[in-house]
Amino acid sequence: MISVFEHPWLFGLFGDEEAAALWSAEVQLGHFRAFEAALARAKESAGQVPPNHGEAAASIIETAEIDLHGLARGTGTDGLPIPNLVRQLRAAAGDYHAAVHTGATSQDVMDTALSLTLKALTGLLQDRLKDLDVKLAELTQTQGPNALMGRTRMQAALPITAGDRLASWRQPLASHIAALDALRPQVERLQLGGAVGTRGDSGQAGPQIAAQMASVLGLQDGPVWHTDRSSVAAYAGCLSLITGSLGKIGQDVALMAQQGIDEVTLAAGGGSSAMPHKSNPVLAELLVTLARFNATQLAGMHQALVHEQERSGAAWMLEWMILPQMSVTTARALAASLTLCAQIKSLGNKRAHSI
Repeated sequence: MISVFEHPWLFGLFGDEEAAALWSAEVQLGHFRAFEAALARAKESAGQVPPNHGEAAASIIETAEIDLHGLARGTGTDGLPIPNLVRQLRAAAGDYHAAVHTGATSQDVMDTALSLTLKALTGLLQDRLKDLDVKLAELTQTQGPNALMGRTRMQAALPITAGDRLASWRQPLASHIAALDALRPQVERLQLGGAVGTRGDSGQAGPQIAAQMASVLGLQDGPVWHTDRSSVAAYAGCLSLITGSLGKIGQDVALMAQQGIDEVTLAAGGGSSAMPHKSNPVLAELLVTLARFNATQLAGMHQALVHEQERSGAAWMLEWMILPQMSVTTARALAASLTLCAQIKSLGNKRAHSI
């Protein structure tokens, strides 16, 4: 077993196909092609390649057969897939090879692919956050007036309503949606810095080329961010905050479901191989686990902030290992939260609590 997110049976608990697909080889290769095609066309528009050469190269880039095994071998040798990809594309482009990748560096391609991935991921997460907000609003309508015992430090405190508890679950969601919106300009950015991050490879036409590429790709144009990974780390922090809020829901439900407390009734639960009478609050437990996982991964993303000089291989690789898992964790936590809330048959009780 390498990853619970892709394991044949643990995937059933931890996996999220829609989020994982955003990081698939097919989708990422599509982003690489989009970058290279946009660059070829922009270089033609800037007069840096002969007329029609950029368009011809772009058409070949978009349709060329790519040897994925070659990319794997190249990654093992070069530390990333782009050098091998560029060799394959230039060979396919023939007489138009000068329009392929000239003025860019491998990090430009992969960082732009990351930006396109996070753009799609943000849309997915915001949709699920909004769906969860609607579901909690529905529960407030149906269960809100019911009585609950308020608990501080896990001890009985004073009576509250189910609506009070639900409000604490719902409150952070709007902030998370707004935070993701605020991060869009920071993480949905074109990367085009060239060899050492100065755009010197593109000469005076660098700004024009970047602006055209950003427009075509649907990204922001701005300063080069080869070594400034603060926005990527901030995005990871937002993912951890989201799963932390969902983990609070899970922890509350798990405690409320305890026999003797019985403050929540779930339509479904997990079984036991030894105790068939049990109905375990599996999804509630999962939310706690996912929250703790993302919290531990966030430290790694902060380690990846330390990019030495004009490019780091080591810190950059760390992002590749951590951020995709954090994104799938967050998406899965949202999906599990929606399912868990849909399983709530009753919350609190009709009678007032007494201490």
